[in-house]
Amino acid sequence: MFRFILILLLASQIFWAVWLARWGKRAIRRALWRRTLGAAALALYGLAFAYTWRSFSRPTPVHLTAGDALLGAPFAWWAAGSIVGFLVAVLLSPLRLAGRLKPLRSPSRRAFLNRSVTTAAAAPFVASAYGVLYGRLNLETTAPRIYLPRLPKALHGFRIAQLSDIHIGPFMPEDEIRRYVEIANSLKPDMIVLTGDFVTFDRRTAPAVVAALSGLRAPLGVYGCLGNHDAWARAEDELTGLFANAGIRILRHAAAPVAVPGGTFNLIGVDFQTRRPFGSSPMVREFLEGVDRLMAPDQVNILLSHNPDTFDRAAGLGIDLSLAGHTHGGQAALEFISPEIAPSRLVTPYVAGHFQKPGGQLYVNRGIGTIGVPIRIGAPPEISVFELVRNA
Repeated sequence: MFRFILILLLASQIFWAVWLARWGKRAIRRALWRRTLGAAALALYGLAFAYTWRSFSRPTPVHLTAGDALLGAPFAWWAAGSIVGFLVAVLLSPLRLAGRLKPLRSPSRRAFLNRSVTTAAAAPFVASAYGVLYGRLNLETTAPRIYLPRLPKALHGFRIAQLSDIHIGPFMPEDEIRRYVEIANSLKPDMIVLTGDFVTFDRRTAPAVVAALSGLRAPLGVYGCLGNHDAWARAEDELTGLFANAGIRILRHAAAPVAVPGGTFNLIGVDFQTRRPFGSSPMVREFLEGVDRLMAPDQVNILLSHNPDTFDRAAGLGIDLSLAGHTHGGQAALEFISPEIAPSRLVTPYVAGHFQKPGGQLYVNRGIGTIGVPIRIGAPPEISVFELVRNA
């Protein structure tokens, strides 16, 4: 997959270099100016590329640095826009070729088709800029009502806030996380849950993300589970210990009763579950193996599982409600065209929102962080606050 992305990036860069060179010849008459601007652009591109490439080996900063703001973010914008724009240009190339056919061979028609293809190929650059500057910061607070027929009367109206996929780093710095913590606390939930991916690849960022999240407060506590990036960074044990010191309990194949006067439900948490051989996450033979022994048959069971793909198995076991993250809602999802258009649908049918099937329900939170490129389009960051309701 990584190799394919690199090949796609290389092909797109060649395409846009040729396109810009041709555009420069038409727009800039003086050869000296063209060469000077071209050399400056190439030098800036090389500097941004080198900075971005080096970021894979250096410690991940937990605040926005000047380098990330001036080089990292622009390169991410360019990379995302150029790859998608290249794919659009390839898909629409038959239109450009149609302008050369005899029935359509006229200067005006050819110019119109060329402008149409160019405009469509340039649109991803505009969308990427939106995703960097606004989309990734446009927090949405959702308030789903979850109907649970087995819910005790004493828990009717119980409110659970969910945060997921923090991914601390230069584009999700400590101060930004603390802002989300303040928002979650201001919603006054009865309990708060965290559904994994606190770090991305650097385990050295674990203390900072725990410190930023340690301000979460709820009367019945803060609980969490771990995600695939926490496993890939080999930070699971460290995160668990740091969170415990901060009064937050990470459930790792464990259960905890959550009780109010007159009613109790059973909260279960598991580490990241996967059947795909990607990264260093341990693979499982069967999703949620052994979780049946953690269930309370006479109570509502709520599962914290980072991977929403465990939902089918959870519903089969009779787990009333699963809370997941992992997908970022697709991160770049064209839901204004169709809610079905999201990259995450290539790997899971459970991209974002509420799902139901016989035996249980699932809610997939879009998370607040990003990976790969700091862009969100059509999938704004989310804090969910569920209201548990006794009857449908």
